[in-house]
Amino acid sequence: MNLERYEYSVNNDYQQFEFESIGPKGTIKKIVSFRLINIDGVTYINLGFGDENLISGGINDLSVSNNKDRDKILATIAATVMDFTAIFSDMMVYAKGSTPARTRLYQMGIAANFSEISSLLNVYGFLNGQWHKFEKNINYEAFFVLRKSS
Repeated sequence: MNLERYEYSVNNDYQQFEFESIGPKGTIKKIVSFRLINIDGVTYINLGFGDENLISGGINDLSVSNNKDRDKILATIAATVMDFTAIFSDMMVYAKGSTPARTRLYQMGIAANFSEISSLLNVYGFLNGQWHKFEKNINYEAFFVLRKSS
C-alpha cells in the first residue's frame, strides 16, 4: 500500500513492532504485537496495539494520544500486518479494537483500502456469532485476515 506511514523496527521473532507517532502532543512510542492464541483447538494470532506503558514496557491499548496522525498510524499497523503475514503466511491474524469506536476505526481503514488489502489478504468480519467475508458498510465486531496463497 502506498500510504504515508511511519518507519518501524521489529524484534527478532517478528512478534513485536515499534514506531513513534510524531505530532502536536510530541513523540509517542507505539507498539504492535502479534501473540499466539489457542482457544478450543483453534490457533490464531492476536494483534495488539497501543502506546507503550512507560512503567511496565507493555501496551496501553486504552490510551488516547490525539496526536493528529490517525491515518498514518493505521497505515503503519497495516504495514506490520503485511510484513507479519509475509513471514507467517499460514496464520490467521485476529483484530478487535479495545473499544467499539476503535473497532469501527479499524473497519473504516480496511474499507478505505480494501482493494489493495484484498489483493494479498482474505478478510473476514465477525457479526452475530459468525464469521463472514468482509463487506463494506457492515459494522463488524472483530476481524481476521489470512494471507492468500501465492
